[in-house]
Amino acid sequence: MKVADVSAFYSEQGGGVRTYVHQKLAASARLGHETVIIAPGRESREDVHPGGRIVWVKAPLLPVDKRYHMFLSSTEVTRILDREQPDVVEGSTPWYAGWIAGHWRGNAVKSLVMHADPVAVYAHTLLGARLGIARVDRLFGWFWRYLRRLNAPFDCTVVAGEWLARRFTAFGLKNVVTVPFGIDRTFFHGGLRDPALRARMLAACGLPENAKLLLTIGRHHPEKRLPVLIAAAGKVNQAQPHGVGLYLVGDGLSRARIERAAAAVPHVHVAGVVADRAEVARMMASADAVIHGSGCETFGLSVAEALCCGAPIIVPDTGGAYDFAGPDYSEVYPLGDADGAALAIQRLFARDQGQLAAAASAGAEARIGTAETHFDRLFALYESLIRQRSQRRT
Repeated sequence: MKVADVSAFYSEQGGGVRTYVHQKLAASARLGHETVIIAPGRESREDVHPGGRIVWVKAPLLPVDKRYHMFLSSTEVTRILDREQPDVVEGSTPWYAGWIAGHWRGNAVKSLVMHADPVAVYAHTLLGARLGIARVDRLFGWFWRYLRRLNAPFDCTVVAGEWLARRFTAFGLKNVVTVPFGIDRTFFHGGLRDPALRARMLAACGLPENAKLLLTIGRHHPEKRLPVLIAAAGKVNQAQPHGVGLYLVGDGLSRARIERAAAAVPHVHVAGVVADRAEVARMMASADAVIHGSGCETFGLSVAEALCCGAPIIVPDTGGAYDFAGPDYSEVYPLGDADGAALAIQRLFARDQGQLAAAASAGAEARIGTAETHFDRLFALYESLIRQRSQRRT
């Protein structure tokens, strides 16, 4: 089977998309398939990898992020698809690349891959507190009409979390299929807790080893609601002085705002990017809890990774991260509510930490698959759709 992925947001300097693409190529090699990634870049060229190729199409820079380029024309992408004649063509974005994939005239199964909900990411974040989530969704009815038109030519729409599947189905998208992400257990697993690393992280927060350590990992973007987490940590320390350090890992367009918010609250440390995934896993395992702010995660990757490392979690009451909540190892708070998040932190730290960690590991084992199982399911879905199409023709 040959899969062509029209991947608008793949970049050699990228983060999650880059990791996902290389996992897909590795899975293609393992399963005997071929995956062709068609991506916009600074020049036209091809890179050969086990399991397939990355075919770069020369394209202009994306103005808001110089790590990425953007398709402005379908001509070259269509030419590549005509040449490759894939069995499956994926559109990996709801924007122009999705339209290119959906309207290619070739004889292939078409899959719209949706790893985000733009209304939840942007409109809910910016307007939800003032207008309410339901009203914001109604105001963006035009976008849901657009998404239904985009969805129409595709044989399936793949999402990674049940929350997003329910939401898209409710707004009229057809053939929505959940293929959960998986976690790379070579990095994220139990037994990684490092007291010396924990002490260093607490010291960076200006706290001794007997304090509690909260960790959050993610892009510095409004959807992550990091100021809410910073304010919550401050409220806990007002009620329980010098009790909790908040250690933030990540970077992004809101970095300056996050640093200003952190500077105003004691015992908050902005660490920036940690590129070493093994180090990130040790940080998760060494924290007393991982706290999350976003209510619009497709899957909640960092939350799932934390559970695999045996870290209890504190999450908002909606979105992909909430799908991982369990009474034995988590606490939940109202989305965007710093007071509620502070109470959730206090509730979690009043519980037995050993029992929480053991329950987190058990929950991960029961509920979270591996990167291999994700791609096994994805490619099996595509093979099933190819068979169904063949049977309809005979």
